[in-house]
Amino acid sequence: MYSGLSEFINSLEKENELIRITSFADLVLEIAEITDRVVKAGGKALLFENNGTDFPLLINAFGSDRRMAMAMGRESLDDAADETGRFFSELTGRRTTLREKIKSLPLLLKLKASMPSRARGRGLCQQVIHREPDLGMLPVLKCWPCDGGRFLTLPVVHTIHPVTGSANAGMYRMQVLDRNRTAMHWQRHKTGASHFEAWKKTGRRMPVAVSLGGDPVYTYAATAPLPENIDEFILASFLRRKKTRLVRCITNELTVPHDADIVIEGWIDPSEDPVWEGPFGDHTGFYSLEDWYPVFHVSCITHRKDAVYPATIVGIPPQEDAWLTRASEKIFLAPLKFAIQPEIEDFHMPDAGVAHNLVIVKIKKTYPGQGKKVISALFGAGQMMFTKYLAVVSGNVDIRNYPLLLQHILNNTSCRQDLLFSQGPLDVLDHASDLPSVGGKLGIDATVKTGEELTAYPSPDLFPQNGPGDSQQNITDEILEKCRNVTASFALAEDYPVMAAGIRQYDDPGALEKLKEAFSGTDMNSIFRLILLVDDRVDVKNWFTVVWQILGNTDPGRDIAFLSDNSILVDGTAKIFSRRGFKRRWPNIVCSSENTIKSVDMKWDKLGAGPFIHSPSLKNSEMKFGNGAEVDPENS
Repeated sequence: MYSGLSEFINSLEKENELIRITSFADLVLEIAEITDRVVKAGGKALLFENNGTDFPLLINAFGSDRRMAMAMGRESLDDAADETGRFFSELTGRRTTLREKIKSLPLLLKLKASMPSRARGRGLCQQVIHREPDLGMLPVLKCWPCDGGRFLTLPVVHTIHPVTGSANAGMYRMQVLDRNRTAMHWQRHKTGASHFEAWKKTGRRMPVAVSLGGDPVYTYAATAPLPENIDEFILASFLRRKKTRLVRCITNELTVPHDADIVIEGWIDPSEDPVWEGPFGDHTGFYSLEDWYPVFHVSCITHRKDAVYPATIVGIPPQEDAWLTRASEKIFLAPLKFAIQPEIEDFHMPDAGVAHNLVIVKIKKTYPGQGKKVISALFGAGQMMFTKYLAVVSGNVDIRNYPLLLQHILNNTSCRQDLLFSQGPLDVLDHASDLPSVGGKLGIDATVKTGEELTAYPSPDLFPQNGPGDSQQNITDEILEKCRNVTASFALAEDYPVMAAGIRQYDDPGALEKLKEAFSGTDMNSIFRLILLVDDRVDVKNWFTVVWQILGNTDPGRDIAFLSDNSILVDGTAKIFSRRGFKRRWPNIVCSSENTIKSVDMKWDKLGAGPFIHSPSLKNSEMKFGNGAEVDPENS
């Protein structure tokens, strides 16, 4: 494995997976715009060596299957998944004879080797020590035009519980406030926030350390969906196949990886008033709006002599974080089966679902009702509790082949029988629910029906199976005739009974109700199983974008309407324009500014980043409502 980012960079370069950019690129907006183009074009990792600081900046290091596997020290992510599977298979196997128990010794040694160890003396991360710290020395990015400032986007934040001493390494964005203060954006459900609340009860300052870089596995481990109180460096050591050596900080008692590139030490005073943090262009593709978060005071910055600063950008998917999610799909399949549901064969978090809005689970089904049982279990399991839409399938279906998956779901789902609506916790970043952090969920039992289910449910033969065919023009004309006063566009999924419609609500709050009324008065219910409504600024022929908007902008309990027993309408429009009186603030989508796009266009040839790539924001900006982070219904 790698002792620092410089070693990883050398490996990337040998594999032709890295581009060095030596011409100047601005930390404010330009680097993010360049990276957004490269990521969405499937490009290489980027090393910005001329950014106005003494530290090179590495970005998009994880943004491909190959680079993600290299970060794990494997030829492929499947290798890491196979090792995890074998480990849990050995862990759960029965051992009754002396010979079997002796054979288990390698497993015990592997467990021991996964425990992090304490190193004596100074670490590589402490070769240079700045006791009068200035965060301005680091190449911290401002990614999007409405961001509240510059943000550290790949910080591994180290905390301990004041009573139990249990350690946590989580990833929480950090907005730079001044030369030695940042905001600490740990959300209420995160372990860092739990530690903060425990420190608040002690009346003492909370020690905090932030490590950047080192072995790239450290970054992955901090994002991994581990249960609370499981040390992230146990996972890191397992993946590295060797112990992670930790060294004591200079100004507090916390420990950090000795081979990290950069370490920021400090403290948080739980009695201090929080600061107004944000906005921030987030991984949902929307801005997360301002809120109150604790202040982190920097007491010291240390780094290696050859330190590299790691960064990422998030925004409209797909972004670099999609490959971190794919790694978790592979690595955590075995633990998910072992700890929660043994019948699970595979699971997948599609890019359009930004990790928590949509999860697809495939099971080995052996009895009626099993799909619903798995749905109930997963909605209460660890970080799966944040899932908004959860579909469970069975049988011979590839859950990553979306056309076949859609056909399977349509063929095996009765809307009245197989849609399980509930309420529960949601990710803090979810903007569509009526209340923050809690809202509607939908479980879809799309398993192949067996036994009693075959007689209790309508036959799938009664459901529309194919696209509307010759009927589509007649239906569309009929709707348009009934909706003369509604601005709308329509797209039909070829070979599937699915329609997308874009409607204009911001100057006609009653448009949604008019369209629903028009739908109910046609033969659509017998032709379409699924009707997806989005704002008219969305390209309804781009199904990835339609699905991303639907998943992000809906509360299933509020926004799904039954048109018939097996036809539903899903309202994925911006609720800020609705007549229902939506009370929360509504965020805008994340896009680069025109000035930034033009600036990058002009310098592209000098960057050496390969053939010219048009900005994704040129198309995405058509979906914006105004230029602010928050949608203003009066000026949109």
